[in-house]
Amino acid sequence: MRRTARVPRARWSAALVLVLGLFLAGCSDNDSSGSAGADTSGSPSPPDVSASGVADSPDPLDLSLLVFNVEYGGTKHTDAVMADLDADVVGVLESYNRLPKIAKAAGYPYYDLGLQILSKYPILEPSDAHGLYAYIEVRPGEVVAMVNTHLDYVHDGPNRLDRGVPVKDVLAAERSDRLSSMQKLLPSVTRLLGGGWPVFLTGDFNEPSHLDWTAATASQHRGIGPVAWPVSKAILATGMKDSFRVAHPDPVSVPGNTWGHVAGRKDSTPRRIDYAYVGGPVTVLDSQVVGEEGGPGVDLGYPKWTSDHRAVLSQLTVTPVPMPVTLALSSRMLTVGDSVTATYRFPDGTDGGTVQVSGPDTASYDVKGESGTVEIDTTALGPGQYHLDLMSADGTKVAGNGFYVRPADAKVRLTTDAATYAVGKPITVRWTDGPANRWDWIGFYRADASNPNKDDYLIWGYTGGHDAGALPPSTRGRMVFSAEEHQGKPWPLPPGRYVVHYLLTDQYTSAGHTSFVVR
Repeated sequence: MRRTARVPRARWSAALVLVLGLFLAGCSDNDSSGSAGADTSGSPSPPDVSASGVADSPDPLDLSLLVFNVEYGGTKHTDAVMADLDADVVGVLESYNRLPKIAKAAGYPYYDLGLQILSKYPILEPSDAHGLYAYIEVRPGEVVAMVNTHLDYVHDGPNRLDRGVPVKDVLAAERSDRLSSMQKLLPSVTRLLGGGWPVFLTGDFNEPSHLDWTAATASQHRGIGPVAWPVSKAILATGMKDSFRVAHPDPVSVPGNTWGHVAGRKDSTPRRIDYAYVGGPVTVLDSQVVGEEGGPGVDLGYPKWTSDHRAVLSQLTVTPVPMPVTLALSSRMLTVGDSVTATYRFPDGTDGGTVQVSGPDTASYDVKGESGTVEIDTTALGPGQYHLDLMSADGTKVAGNGFYVRPADAKVRLTTDAATYAVGKPITVRWTDGPANRWDWIGFYRADASNPNKDDYLIWGYTGGHDAGALPPSTRGRMVFSAEEHQGKPWPLPPGRYVVHYLLTDQYTSAGHTSFVVR
């Protein structure tokens, strides 16, 4: 769940978003363990786990998986909880660009800013994943796949049911606002499962589970039930399992609520919206709710609990798969001067080749053996989009990937399609050289009250629309605000002068602005 930190009006789903260029997943700092992503067109292909060059049947191992919405970047207290739980892998929500600090404070050597993952093991963005999922290399040459996402919170379903909105109308909105984003991720999940992969799918889905809203639990939900919440039904249809419900199959005796009335807050009806789904060769050993000490249904309690969500910690036994043929990157959003680690694996029997970099500049790196790593330095590369090819010694391309290099002094350039508008005319906002953070947003302000740190916005939209927490964000794009496509108020904007800000990570730091007049 997401809520405004200061402004009394909630920011809901975005206006129409038309992405114009390269998709990216987050930013990285100079620590190459920070991982982000650049996208290429098309759908991810199913990884071929047979062409690996390592043992065909890896041994199972125990792993702990945590999902935790830390709320607006988290605090030292949420950092301390993570450090104490010491999970092997964490799907983090609302950590924003504070994730590197969280990783350091909680003791995690690896993090991925785009996917918002912490791990004790290397996190790799592989060929053909397009920023939708990562490999976690739990043992050398052995991996699991992981998706971590945050679905939009527009049109909260349980709240609408409480207000008397018919179930069919609520479910129609759920399909439009949340299922539509999840359906962009599930094809990758289905392909991975079909290839025999262990898969983790974590996140704050902002929607209850149909496993919780049954006829038997109707009394927990103001007499409403059963409800066929579409996101959970779609996920289970792929073959994934809800790890908490595997461990606690009776929602009557163990509701497992993760949001609502957490730590004494007066929120809406309590419900379970934070999930750790698992699939493939994964056995669930246990799953626990982590939250405020003494809270109802909390298994692991902490006296200092600062998030509006509880976390879920699942204990698993996992059989990883051999790493497939790939060219995987530790980061796919870079600034000139950063370095990125490229992890390569050739088909069986291949003894090295080259990693070739093409784009505004070119570079080539000789690599040896069937697998290994190479460090790519961007100091000599100009800004822009780059493509990488893994080539065998005979010149055959085996895998590819891509990254984007931003100028060291890059600043967001924000423009509107006109300087003056008639009342009610659509307003198109464009941006370039954006930082490509999840949950960046565009906010409109009156010119005489245009300080985002103290003034209220008017109309607004996330740069990623409904998919802001699911798909890799973009360094450039456009949004159209009109009578049909806008959030906030008023619309139409009355005559006057206005300032438009590009604001970072669901908060109020402006990275660029422009102005226009309505006559």
